[in-house]
Amino acid sequence: MTVNVGKKYIILKWFAAALLFVALILIGITWYFSVKLKPIVTAELKELVLKTTENLYQVDFSAVNVNVLTGISSLSDVTITPDTAVYRQLIALKHAPNNLYKIKLKKLAVRNFHPFRLWRDKKLNIDLLLFDNPSIEMTNRQFDYNDEKLPHPIKSPYDYIEKYLKELRIKTVDFKNASFKYIDNNTPDQPKIDYVDSLNITLKDWLIDRHSANDKSRLYLLKDVIINLNAYSYATSDSLYFVKFNRLDFAASSGKLDVKNFSLEPRESEHQFGSTLGYAKDRYNIQISSIGFTGINLPLYILKQELFAREMTLADGTLAVLNNNTLPKKVVNKIGSYPHQLLQKANAKLTIAKLNLDNIDISYSEFGQEGKGKGVIMFEETRGTITNVTNLEKVIAKDSLAVAALTSRVMGSGKLDVNFKFNLAAKDGAFSYAGVLEDMEGRAFNRITKPLGLVKVNSGHIDKLAFDVKANDEVAKGTVSFAYKDLSLAVLKRVKGEDRLVKQGLISFLANALVINSSNPSVDGKFVTATVDYKRVPTASFFNFIWKTLFQGVKYSVGFTPAKEKKIKEQIAKFGKIKADRQARQKRRAERLKRVKR
Repeated sequence: MTVNVGKKYIILKWFAAALLFVALILIGITWYFSVKLKPIVTAELKELVLKTTENLYQVDFSAVNVNVLTGISSLSDVTITPDTAVYRQLIALKHAPNNLYKIKLKKLAVRNFHPFRLWRDKKLNIDLLLFDNPSIEMTNRQFDYNDEKLPHPIKSPYDYIEKYLKELRIKTVDFKNASFKYIDNNTPDQPKIDYVDSLNITLKDWLIDRHSANDKSRLYLLKDVIINLNAYSYATSDSLYFVKFNRLDFAASSGKLDVKNFSLEPRESEHQFGSTLGYAKDRYNIQISSIGFTGINLPLYILKQELFAREMTLADGTLAVLNNNTLPKKVVNKIGSYPHQLLQKANAKLTIAKLNLDNIDISYSEFGQEGKGKGVIMFEETRGTITNVTNLEKVIAKDSLAVAALTSRVMGSGKLDVNFKFNLAAKDGAFSYAGVLEDMEGRAFNRITKPLGLVKVNSGHIDKLAFDVKANDEVAKGTVSFAYKDLSLAVLKRVKGEDRLVKQGLISFLANALVINSSNPSVDGKFVTATVDYKRVPTASFFNFIWKTLFQGVKYSVGFTPAKEKKIKEQIAKFGKIKADRQARQKRRAERLKRVKR
């Protein structure tokens, strides 16, 4: 019994000694890594950054902390900065990159760097490289010689590390809560600067080995780049709007970008908007539940700041435009400001092969000049596609037409199908539009005709309004075919000092009796097709030009031609003279009675 106890005691003693020995070895290794290797790690890391960036960047840090037992290490007070003198030399050699970076952070953490694998196999495998709250500054300057570069290094980075390592692999690189500053140095005047805060960027499976530089599935040696931004908001430079969205997610491997609950919110109310400017200006209020892109080319954007997407979808939202006519008008020549012309003038280069609209409510409204009532026209549940949205010359040379095919419900009543064709190469802004509005109650238009046109539609049903128009910067020409029945109108006037409209009986009678064709085709089967030839007012907007052109065709279709307009004015003048003569006779009669009484 005593012998067995002694043996157990001896075994426990040797086991404790072995544990102590192993602990001493681990402590020694940790000490060796922490004390002896720190200067080597520091020097070789700095040398490696210089070599792999052709002396363009240098890295500095205040301390290196290494713990072999936990596989955790860190660098403190890290800065990665470019050498501007080297940058100028690279520009002269036509070898400088388009983007220049400055990075600052308090701590760079390395998790699970597998030191024994490094010692045994000369493979540095890191599970996580964490940049916590970094400040990133990116300056972009486009160089022509970089236009055809691919998202793969010309010289393999493995050439720089092979004397140290057989493999350098980082499973995940996380930039958490980063602040990002973008400087655009491509403009002739002052640089354009944008800021983004609370940005999260994750780089997946960064690998340098003998073959990674030629791996076409990798993007800058990475398997994926994932970007996330939550609860984003900023004020536009003109102080008129806030831009907001709840969440943005992007993955480079799939080329998908999703934005949830995007909004462009005016900072002022409908009545106050534009008052600080001192003149009337369109007020936009945009709410889009979902914005999605597919097929985004990230290397193209990084290299050239050029956005390419195979498809973009706007789903479930509203676009409301308001103009306040109580404010003075700012006279601006709007020649050259059609949508496709503005696209060509945009600084940002973009190509969206196909743009989808899915359930978007669009409205345009105005306050009357006295501010008494708001007229609105609505295009609800708008759906359709716009193809070839681009301002790139090489794309336009192959296909110069951007085509929009849209369908909508007008004022909750009629169905509208319309097709636009925009000539992206035309110097005169040429475009065309054709469409059909069917099965609509005329009284639905009272929401816009009463407050703005002082005209009430008493009755009328639109069977079919078809139009086909070709236009440019100066003129629109085409045809309007307006089939309707039982049309009756009332001309209104506003009661002075009151927010109330009353019917002008005489003018309403003359309009219905002398001008308006109550139906088209008429009772005898005659159908009027209107030819339009409308000259654009240089200060008119794109939508105003379209509206006025169609309105001319509608007026002519219902019989309100220049000849009949002249006739009704003559009748009004005639009735006015009769009324004035009657009042004059009544006045003379009253004066005679006064003299008789005396």
